[in-house]
Amino acid sequence: MIYDVTDLDVYNRSVEAPNLVYQLEKQVPQSHFKLKIQITSSAESVPALIAEGFGKRRSDKEWKRFLEMALGSSDETITHARTCKVLSKHFSTIDCDLCDKIAEEYKIISKQLNNLRNKWIDYGKKRTI
Repeated sequence: MIYDVTDLDVYNRSVEAPNLVYQLEKQVPQSHFKLKIQITSSAESVPALIAEGFGKRRSDKEWKRFLEMALGSSDETITHARTCKVLSKHFSTIDCDLCDKIAEEYKIISKQLNNLRNKWIDYGKKRTI
């Protein structure tokens, strides 16, 4: 049974994942400040959206909406990591392997979010029957 947002594996994983992003953010040159802000912002918003949605889960529609926004932020983080990998061709300070590691971690988070969303939708349908 799920009593608290910390009972969700995807939440716990998404709380830890920004640590990788913070490492990468330090490697991105200041000339790409906007990218640094965007990747940290998208990574940090994933667990925040899950938590906010969990608090509103009494409404299946609201919970689903927050999971979808978290999924969007996770996918955005993947895109920013890929952008950083492209930048690594021009800036030796950026670690390509770290970019790949971040993209892979957030792919897992995105899959978990999608699975949770689909299971919750199925659960909601069963409750209304």
